[in-house]
Amino acid sequence: MTEGLLVRREGPVGWLVFDRPEAGNAMDAAMMEALPAAWSDLDEDADVRCIVVTGNGSSFQTGLDVKQLSRDPAALKAMSRRTRANDLRLTAVHCGVQKPVVTAVNGVCAGGGLHFVVDSDLVLASTTASFLDPHVSLGQVSAFEGIGLARRAAFGDVARMVLTGVHARVTAERALQLGWVGEVVPPDALRQRAQHIAEQVAANDPTAVRHRRWALWAALEDVDVRRVRLATAGPTAGDAA
Repeated sequence: MTEGLLVRREGPVGWLVFDRPEAGNAMDAAMMEALPAAWSDLDEDADVRCIVVTGNGSSFQTGLDVKQLSRDPAALKAMSRRTRANDLRLTAVHCGVQKPVVTAVNGVCAGGGLHFVVDSDLVLASTTASFLDPHVSLGQVSAFEGIGLARRAAFGDVARMVLTGVHARVTAERALQLGWVGEVVPPDALRQRAQHIAEQVAANDPTAVRHRRWALWAALEDVDVRRVRLATAGPTAGDAA
């Protein structure tokens, strides 16, 4: 679809792959511009019943490409405005995607990359994956990512990662213990496993999946509706209970 972002379908599973391995798959202006359309294409494809997110190379997703954005003042200003207004358009939840999302963390997941973990329905990781939040070490504020993780996992470990910045790197095994991920597999088995899990989800009735997914997210987000755009994905009068 665009340089740095690959979109494809394998049977009932849609794949969204970060493809800037030389930059740690960091999000430049082009990728951020393309993400909403990529999510929309997969969500509107009637043949896609589940979506997998992963990255090429040794990193999964390392957040904003600050160096590139510094050379694009307009894009940097727009991103800052969206962050202040809590109007991010990066993840499936941000973009109101109605289909379930499996995230396969293949390597380093840092900073803004944590959004994709927080906003996924199911998460698995390779044994080489790691998680960190370097914002504080760069003199920046980390808010949404840490808050989202704290709501899904133990507060103390999230606080340590957020407050110590580059000095705290969480391994895949520790992330499994914390509940950030549901499964850890060898690197060469990650995509096959993600495809298999997504196919298991896709085998179920899509209306039933949508209802149950909506109910789970509604329960998690009942006191933090600012970040969620799932209202359009919720049960409608025409849906079966």
